Amino acid sequence: MNSEAHQKITAAHLSRMAYLYVRQSTLRQVFENTESTKRQYALRDRAVALGWPLDRIVVIDSDLGQSGASAADREGFQRLVTEVSLGRVGIVLGLEVSRLARNNTDWHRLLELCALGDTLILDEDGLYDPAHFNHRLLLGLKGTMSEAELHVLRARLRGGILSRARRGELKQMVPVGFVHDVRDCVILDPDAQVQAAVRLFFDTFRRTGSCLAVVKEFHAKDLLFPRRLRSGAHKGELVWTELLHCRARQIIHNPRYAGAFVFGRTKNRRLPNGKYSSRQVPSEDWILLRDTHPGYISWEDYLSNLERVKGNALAWSSERHHGPAREGPALLQGLVICGACGERMSVRYHSHRKAEIPSYWCGRRPMHRGEIGLCQTIHGGALDAAIGEILIEAMTPLSIEVALGVQQELATRQEEADRLRRQHVERAKYEAELAQRRFLKVDPDNRLVADVLEADWNAKLRAIAAAQEAYDKSAAADVSVVNDTERAELMALASDFPRLWRDPRTKMKDKKRMLRLLIDDVTLTKGDTVHVDIRFVGGATRSLDLPLPKSCWCGRPPHGIDVAE
Repeated sequence: MNSEAHQKITAAHLSRMAYLYVRQSTLRQVFENTESTKRQYALRDRAVALGWPLDRIVVIDSDLGQSGASAADREGFQRLVTEVSLGRVGIVLGLEVSRLARNNTDWHRLLELCALGDTLILDEDGLYDPAHFNHRLLLGLKGTMSEAELHVLRARLRGGILSRARRGELKQMVPVGFVHDVRDCVILDPDAQVQAAVRLFFDTFRRTGSCLAVVKEFHAKDLLFPRRLRSGAHKGELVWTELLHCRARQIIHNPRYAGAFVFGRTKNRRLPNGKYSSRQVPSEDWILLRDTHPGYISWEDYLSNLERVKGNALAWSSERHHGPAREGPALLQGLVICGACGERMSVRYHSHRKAEIPSYWCGRRPMHRGEIGLCQTIHGGALDAAIGEILIEAMTPLSIEVALGVQQELATRQEEADRLRRQHVERAKYEAELAQRRFLKVDPDNRLVADVLEADWNAKLRAIAAAQEAYDKSAAADVSVVNDTERAELMALASDFPRLWRDPRTKMKDKKRMLRLLIDDVTLTKGDTVHVDIRFVGGATRSLDLPLPKSCWCGRPPHGIDVAE
């Protein structure tokens, strides 16, 4: 050590502790880059040569395997900064600036504290006093270069990832229903039960038009959905669990199921506490390559599903798109447009003779302006009846075709669900047979292993019994859904659509679904009459005028006048 370095060190420095900071960015570097770790620990000899005894040299190596991009998760660095701020440190030793910090904010904060506390900094190149301008300038440039080096490394890695992504060659985790083959190409999962579950999911969504409806149907039929574990000791294994609404939305929004490669759907941003925040990226900024691998649905079906989900969400917004059909008695729920302001009208119910009567009202424009009152409100009883008669007129020629389609759909739906449950039983039997073979191969005298394998075999046998019981119960329920008598009644009702529409057993939710197959929206304008503009699917329109409902006092006799029978 030259004399100039010794001149910078005073008795005040030697009276305090020397702190050696040791860090590697990843655990892989800790195990592979051992020479760098040895060089960092060797700086203790430099501190001894400068005059610090070994018992006054503190080594902080708790940050091995931690990135230096932020101080949020580095307990060792935070401890070092605390000791410097308390004036207990005479010198800080690090192999190079990048070991201490790769972030200018953390680095300059440490320099400021060292300058205030008269603490020296030593790296492999020399000894510095941050209180001197030239030394601080040099240390600041080193910190800037260290941060720039990290930026360049990240930019190179990011560029390589984007280049592979633009060619569709970037290997990513694929959603359930897909796997990678030996050439890392994405293919459909060879497990027939997994494929059947995914196809049933999309068939059910196509029929119901709502993620929540799909989840309810899976739960009603006791159907499980596959999921691959992404972490833990069983990472990559396939498990069967209940279908959740959040997972259903993820599947609908994932372009992979349409056979498309996609990259850049989300963007991460580092928060001040060191954690990351993820946000959605607009679809026009994605890297999207269509038809790169087999899919479960076509690209047109994927876009159609997104529009349906968007329409369901818009039922709660100020826009005028209708939402999914619901259970309420309002036939035109979600389809009515206010002719005065163009906003979507809401539904309110009132009780009349123990029956719920809908009213369509619009009060958004006055509410947004802070005004009192409604835009318009229209009684829905006569309006729903008139729309129902128009629907009957439009549907009569197609009633037989509709009946056959409904019957075929019910049969296909029941057969698909039964096949999926039967595959679940077959999988349970296979796993039980595999557990049995494992148990029979073990040495009977090795009880530690034999007991564990026997318990696993018993668990698989119980799983078979549970799966078979669930299958038998669901099969019996499926048989009781539509028996021969009810099937004959259904065909009779379906062949006469007016009678089907007026049948009290027909649910309002089913009526609304049938209505939406023909009618896109209905615009109401209230004047001397209620003017109704109906827009059919395909662009055709029809208008009619309905009389305003009479007030309740119009049907009452004047006060004091008796009505003769």
